[in-house]
Amino acid sequence: MTPHVKEAVRAAQDHKAVELRVLNLRAVSGFTDYFLICSGTSTRHTQALAEAIVEHLEKKASLSPAHIEGYNEAQWILLDYLDFVVHIFSEQSREFYDLERLWKKAEHLKVE
Repeated sequence: MTPHVKEAVRAAQDHKAVELRVLNLRAVSGFTDYFLICSGTSTRHTQALAEAIVEHLEKKASLSPAHIEGYNEAQWILLDYLDFVVHIFSEQSREFYDLERLWKKAEHLKVE
């Protein structure tokens, strides 16, 4: 796991992300190296997680997302940092899209 992914994990943990997972996609994907997947308990919590991760990475690593998607609806917020992508779901959307199953061939990394 890269230092930037670790910082994103730290920010998500600090803001009480639910069911945090990191997938190593390097062996199975050509468009990114890692997915950080987590859930929020409400629309506001999901948005707060996105804000916290963006602010933390800007402060700690001078890193900004290349693209942000889904913030206003807050059902599935995507923060694209090119080398890794953060997916922040509502609980219902996470269950529906089930990225962990879709990317089951990816290595699931332990989050401390």
